[in-house]
Amino acid sequence: QVQLVESGGGLVQPGGSLRLSCTVSGFTLNYYGIGWFRQAPGKEREGVSCIRSGGGATYYANSVKGRFPFSRDNANTVSLQMGNLTPEDPGVYYCAADLLCQIETGGHDMLYWGEGTLVTVSS
Repeated sequence: QVQLVESGGGLVQPGGSLRLSCTVSGFTLNYYGIGWFRQAPGKEREGVSCIRSGGGATYYANSVKGRFPFSRDNANTVSLQMGNLTPEDPGVYYCAADLLCQIETGGHDMLYWGEGTLVTVSS
C-alpha cells in the first residue's frame, strides 16, 4: 500500500522557519521523482520544489528559491527546510510522487499524494 505522510506544519511568525518532512512507504522512492506542492485558500495549487528520480536535479519555484532547500534524508524520507517565511507562504503543503515530478504543472499529473500539512504564517 502506497503511503506518503507529511509532518512538520504549524504556526510560525514571519521570518521564521519550519521543517516539513515526508515519509513514504509502498514504493521505492529512488525510482520516483518527489515534490512539494502547496495550496493557499482561494488559490490554485502550485509547485514548490521537485527532486528528480535517482538522486537527480532539484528544482524550485522562483518564489522559494534560496529559502526552501529540499533534500532526501534517507531512502524513505524527504524534507523541505522552509526559511524566512512570508505572508505569501501559508497553505496546505502536499508531498507527491510520480516517475516525473514537475513543479510547472502544479502537481496535476502526480500519481501519489499525501494528505497535506498546514503551514500558517502570522504574527
